[in-house]
Amino acid sequence: MEKTAPENVCPPGRSVQPSDVAKLILFSAVGLFMFFVPITLGGTSSIPLDHLVTGIRNVLGPVVPYYALLVILLGAVYPFARGTWKKDRVEQVFSILKVLGLITAAMLVFGFGPKWLFDPDLGPFLFEKLVIPVGLLVPVGSVFLALLVGYGLLEFVGVFLRPVMRRIWKTPGRSAIDAVASFVGSYSIGLLITNHLYKEGYYNAKEAAIIATGFSTVSATFMIVVAKTLGLMEHWNLYFWLTLFVTFAVTALSVRIWPLRGKRESYYDGKGTPEPEIRERLLHHAWQEALKASANAPSLAKNVWSNLRDGFVMTMAILPSIMSVGLIGLLLSKYTPLFDILGYLYAPFTWLLQIPEPLLAAKAAAVEIAEMFLPALLVAEAPLVTKMIIGIVSVSAILFFSASIPCILSTEIPISIWELLVIWVERTILTLLIATPLVYLLL
Repeated sequence: MEKTAPENVCPPGRSVQPSDVAKLILFSAVGLFMFFVPITLGGTSSIPLDHLVTGIRNVLGPVVPYYALLVILLGAVYPFARGTWKKDRVEQVFSILKVLGLITAAMLVFGFGPKWLFDPDLGPFLFEKLVIPVGLLVPVGSVFLALLVGYGLLEFVGVFLRPVMRRIWKTPGRSAIDAVASFVGSYSIGLLITNHLYKEGYYNAKEAAIIATGFSTVSATFMIVVAKTLGLMEHWNLYFWLTLFVTFAVTALSVRIWPLRGKRESYYDGKGTPEPEIRERLLHHAWQEALKASANAPSLAKNVWSNLRDGFVMTMAILPSIMSVGLIGLLLSKYTPLFDILGYLYAPFTWLLQIPEPLLAAKAAAVEIAEMFLPALLVAEAPLVTKMIIGIVSVSAILFFSASIPCILSTEIPISIWELLVIWVERTILTLLIATPLVYLLL
């Protein structure tokens, strides 16, 4: 039976208001402009959001490192203040790592500690190139994400994706919005939504695992940091849309191979709520869904504040992990052969695909499992083709130990750490195979 959108799209007692249409069009347009329309300022071509964050950093100047340290302090204290550090072993380990991240950041800001920490390729590079940009970009970006995702644009796009979701990605139509929201918003919020819908019976175990490992990647704001580190902002739109396409293409393939293919289609409590599809009058239904979202959206001030708060809390959770897990990853990369050995998994593919500096590209693809930003640090001076490919890999692979893997393991979704590692290997290889010819063709 076909599912139709309700004709009464507004809250009871309301008809469609001109303000609902205005919010949908105006706020969505501003969000699109801030994230996707490159402009040139001071001889630098980039998106407006990047220019804004750069301006804020220039104005704050010497205060910025202390701001980053304060955020790391709050992030390290937060699990203990909330008591969440006791939840499970994974949370305990990462709570300790956040404290180590705080100690490391304090050493860098105040100039004390072991000499090796101040190697320009280690502590200072990590702090200046990742911690500070992420600390500024995620909260500021979350304000404009409120405009991009909060007033109907996602719902409008989601309706058009519904008819193909089951056919291509083997997930319900309702996962279209979940998938896109994760990509442009936050993997942690995406996983929260996925876990909730799984427990409510809207997704079965297989569908929840596909969404968690196939769609819940880092947001556009994180991608900007990767692009800036790699010097790709002049190619931002190409990088973003290629990454979006490759990520979803890899997911379409990964759902058809083990372990996702063999996941059980059981529901959390044994009962499910399958979703009928919308197959006709897609434009009408898309517009109705968008108006409904716009009509029910909170006020601009409330929405911006809510997203700013969530963005800041996320920044608190991420910065200490980057400072600790990221530093551990850099140390292992520089002083041990671990990632060189792991890189041999991918060296045959980088060599056969004729990626410039194939061994470096293979090592960068391997180091992603520790922290998704680390590949960008390793290939920052590599040829442009290599930087573009590895920039796509770092996002499309999705799974990394500093954040996404612990987040998935903390949900009720039945998937093991070994299955996650297999999926990571599969996604990395598939990304290299799909992204490389596209980069050569389009760059």
